[in-house]
Amino acid sequence: MDPKISGGNGICRAPPLEALLFDIDGTMCVSDPFHHRAFSELLQGLGYNGGAPITPEFGMAHMAGRSNEQIGRFLFPDWPQARLGAFFAEKEALFARYAGEGLREVPGLAELCRWARERGLKRAAVTNAPRANAELMIGILGLADFFQLVVAGEDCGEGRSKPCPDPYLRALALLGASAERSLVFEDSVVGVQAGVAAGMPVVAIASESREAKVVAAGASMVVRDYRDAKLWAALDAAAGAPKIDSELSLSAVEPPVSVPVENC
Repeated sequence: MDPKISGGNGICRAPPLEALLFDIDGTMCVSDPFHHRAFSELLQGLGYNGGAPITPEFGMAHMAGRSNEQIGRFLFPDWPQARLGAFFAEKEALFARYAGEGLREVPGLAELCRWARERGLKRAAVTNAPRANAELMIGILGLADFFQLVVAGEDCGEGRSKPCPDPYLRALALLGASAERSLVFEDSVVGVQAGVAAGMPVVAIASESREAKVVAAGASMVVRDYRDAKLWAALDAAAGAPKIDSELSLSAVEPPVSVPVENC
């Protein structure tokens, strides 16, 4: 099925676009299988779920897009922090090993990064992942010199990661960019909620089965990957000229719809 765009009339609005902010897991790279493998091995070894392997659907429902703090509270609400820390250290080590064997970009990402660089757009990665995890994935993708900053899960304080807007607001402040001139790329419901709560339109990278959920969370556009022709038409209309410092016009865009955010 062809990629589909839905949930709003567009992604651009006046004044002109100046910054792109990207989530990492699932948005820039296909990482869920490696997270799932690492979690499954550890949880099965602990006898979680009666020793039965967790399903990918379980991971998408309860782990995707969330911080380790949030996942830990869900999986093991009675564990002390030291035990949770040891568990996630082991999980991240397993993830790093598996990701190194085959992490790949979401199709079309490299072309979008070249487009953004050529136009002088400001660029940040904003993730609920630990910093070491985030930098690992960015490095594997060959984008270590693309992003001007990385806002990681631990940077905003306890309880202030996505779906709270704090990570995106922090990125905007550090970039010196405004929400009115910035665009977010996300893949998870909590990530979409965070971008919308920060006042930015959000493009969601999502399968058909998850499309309704990200639209309900406030996504302005839904695509399967970055090759979507309608996405490119919207981006070119947003930029309007080869360089960001030209006379540009962001037109025909509605502000994102505000959706209540839980646990924030």
